[in-house]
Amino acid sequence: MPEYFFEGAEKLLEIWFSSNNERILKKADLRDIQRADWESILSLVNCEIISVTKSDSLDSYVLSESSMFVSKDRFILKTCGTTTLLHAIKPLIQLVKNVCGFDTIADIFFSRKNFERPCDQIAPHTSFPEEVDWLNGVFGEGIAYSFGRVNADCWHMYTTSPQPHTGVEKPDQTVELLMTDLDPEVMKHYYKSVSMDGKAATKNSGIDKILPKSVIDEHLFEPCGYSANGILPNGQYWTIHITPEPEFAYVSFETNVPLDNYKELFQRVVDVFKPGRTSLTIFANKTSVAKDIHLELADNWETVGNYQRTDFNMAIVKDYNLSYSFYKNTYS
Repeated sequence: MPEYFFEGAEKLLEIWFSSNNERILKKADLRDIQRADWESILSLVNCEIISVTKSDSLDSYVLSESSMFVSKDRFILKTCGTTTLLHAIKPLIQLVKNVCGFDTIADIFFSRKNFERPCDQIAPHTSFPEEVDWLNGVFGEGIAYSFGRVNADCWHMYTTSPQPHTGVEKPDQTVELLMTDLDPEVMKHYYKSVSMDGKAATKNSGIDKILPKSVIDEHLFEPCGYSANGILPNGQYWTIHITPEPEFAYVSFETNVPLDNYKELFQRVVDVFKPGRTSLTIFANKTSVAKDIHLELADNWETVGNYQRTDFNMAIVKDYNLSYSFYKNTYS
């Protein structure tokens, strides 16, 4: 029997929709799309909806393989394992046009960590160049980046080339920690044999203290594995996904909460999960309060608590400042 393995590293897609028609722009809302239509899109990706939580400005979906978030004009899909995320793009664009009226892609971002076993993936996800070729076939010639060490831990990102009259004008920022080398004692909370359910795992692990006052929708899988989406009172989100098996343990944390300094948040996350290694990406546009965080990172983030930085990259990507850092726990 082949050795069991699960790829925790997610593929992350974010699309902002728009229109040059002011009447459509005012009326259109992605949240008008019905659950049955979302299920049809997700079936192409090979994942399913487990639960839904809604606020005034955001619909949050916990999936069988990670998460989906839908707001008025932004769609976020994050899937792990051997899901075929890119297969969703073409039918999604058509669905959005038919139901909502959005006829313009304001911006698109696709990103992921390097896979532990890329040979297990299904086309077009067997390599980053293959993904780039596929995306270029949909959007024309785009821009692709790889940060970190391509022969070790690295992070890939694709976006479209700058286009006139498109782009995200409102403040926008995304922070992501991707963690590996995880202590089995820390990971034990995410087993059904230890925690009764998702709520118990959230409380016992301290996840509920990372961003307090959140409405949390969590799920503990059988026999192990954990996913949680949080919605903050101001409509921002966070999401956590955990693959706890010691042979391939992996944790991701992502949020769009706006801060001018993320050091305290970084520390809270690593205090909960205690990874041996973690990457940190911060992506903020020119209207975000986090737009200058890369300068703070360059000067003052060589060490954060027990974590020593071993890689640091910065880039200006269209209207965004992007930084990638990689840390190792000096006491692990």
